[in-house]
Amino acid sequence: MRRRNAVSVWEAAIISSNKIRTALICGVGGQDGALLAKFLLAKSYEVWGTSRDAGGASFGNLIRLGVEGQVRTLSMDPEEFRSVFMALRRAQPDEVYFLAGQTSVGLSYEQPAETIQSISLGALNILEACRLLDRPVRIFHAGSSECFGNTEGAAANETTPFQPRSPYAVAKAAAIWLVDNYRESYGMFACSGILFNHESALRPTRFVTQKIIHAVKRIAGGDKEPLRLGNLDISRDWGWAPEYVEAMWLILQQPEPENFVVATGETNSLEDFVDIAFQQAGLNWHDHVELSEALVRPSDIRAGFANPAKAREKLNWTATKKMREVISAMYGADS
Repeated sequence: MRRRNAVSVWEAAIISSNKIRTALICGVGGQDGALLAKFLLAKSYEVWGTSRDAGGASFGNLIRLGVEGQVRTLSMDPEEFRSVFMALRRAQPDEVYFLAGQTSVGLSYEQPAETIQSISLGALNILEACRLLDRPVRIFHAGSSECFGNTEGAAANETTPFQPRSPYAVAKAAAIWLVDNYRESYGMFACSGILFNHESALRPTRFVTQKIIHAVKRIAGGDKEPLRLGNLDISRDWGWAPEYVEAMWLILQQPEPENFVVATGETNSLEDFVDIAFQQAGLNWHDHVELSEALVRPSDIRAGFANPAKAREKLNWTATKKMREVISAMYGADS
């Protein structure tokens, strides 16, 4: 992960005015939201974070990272415009990071309406509320590589057409197009990071990577229950989430608003992921994994390939952890 040698024009203007920058993170309780909060606090931001019910939320990831008491939390329903607008009025942010919404591709097949509404309508409400504020705001939207669908082996970049193959991907594609439309129609500083898979120990176990890591630890501890998975033939570009939140921030520090593909540029199969994960415990995965047709998705992307050259050239950002290092870091983390 490369660091820039000079501050951006945006940073320089803030620094020269002696103003503490304020960020609003929508979905601060998730993996990316918590990691981003920690990252921004280290840069002396005032950080606000939203949850649908901030008073009842546990914010376990913030606690785990040791920053819960430093984040000012408030309730916000992304699907309700008034709720979004009032949250923005209260926080008065310089930067908004929209990381909220239903985040599971698999769950989107079971809850397509909720998925599309939480992501697409949520993004629209954020954009429209920021447009109506009486102050400039820089907006980051977390897009997804799922939007690309199957690219027939070609590495996707910022100009690759979208071919979404799940309700989740449809929702993310719509949200990216909304960001593009608001940027072009209203001159807003609105950007999407088209994020390929990125993992950490903060992932919940409904994500296959964390499911695998937890199963390896469980089996290494003597449990006889096998790990059940669907299709091992799929391939993905897996990166390290703490590096990806820096890319989010860098995107909002640029002189002009643009979309960026954020990825490692290395693609591996799920079978390779499973193999290396079991190697962490000195185990042969063939002895502990069962395949189940019930876990195969109705439609899926066979392989995801990324070309993150634009991020490398314009953001001076490069992922340093590839799949093997990601697995090692996840396995070495406390459960």
